[in-house]
Amino acid sequence: MAQSEQKDEKKIEKEEHRDERIEQTGQATLDENGKLENIHLISIIGEIEGHDNLSNNSKTTKYEHILPSLAAIEDSSEIKGVLVLLNTMGGDVEAGLAIAEMIASLSKPTVSLVLGGSHSIGVPIAVSTDYSYIVPTGTMVIHPVRMNGMVIGVPQTFDYFKLIQDRITGFVCNHCSIDKNSLEELMTETGILTKDVGTILVGEEAVKHGIIDEVGGIDKAIAKLHEMIQAKGTESSSK
Repeated sequence: MAQSEQKDEKKIEKEEHRDERIEQTGQATLDENGKLENIHLISIIGEIEGHDNLSNNSKTTKYEHILPSLAAIEDSSEIKGVLVLLNTMGGDVEAGLAIAEMIASLSKPTVSLVLGGSHSIGVPIAVSTDYSYIVPTGTMVIHPVRMNGMVIGVPQTFDYFKLIQDRITGFVCNHCSIDKNSLEELMTETGILTKDVGTILVGEEAVKHGIIDEVGGIDKAIAKLHEMIQAKGTESSSK
């Protein structure tokens, strides 16, 4: 078999593997930029699934896919940076915080991009990266913790709600510019969400409140990530 035919077969096999990986996990490795700076792409879409499986009709992000991938990224010598795309309605609090904490603890440069929206527990994930973008029409819904199922109306239950809420607000405030009082005001706003409390921020509004760093699209996000990768490489070589 000629070398050109072998190369074509390998290319087709690689593309099929990439397509299958994207379909199953929403992840891909961006390795054709010619800069030897492989970027791992992770998409957080639909509802973030917790310990219970959601219906087959729901678009979900499974934390059992994301967490091992993040560990493999940290251990990889080939992956130089991580790009996180978000279009999520939120979901399980514990799973969302686990993903956010894992991303925040990576030693490699990370950039997030909010597309359609990053609501509820998607907010901590959006701010967990080193730098964050939101498209002009992207939205972020900020509201207090909600619980499904039966709630026992005793003081201990409400103390537990408060503890979970403090974990979320603490993480968000530690990873972006908004202060706790301002964030809690957005969470308890009563005049924006019909029959509910909370705030919807669109594009530039999320930047003005200090939650997201900049308005921009995929071009800016990838360019910023390459810039950070190069800066980290320069810093490492000078030591």
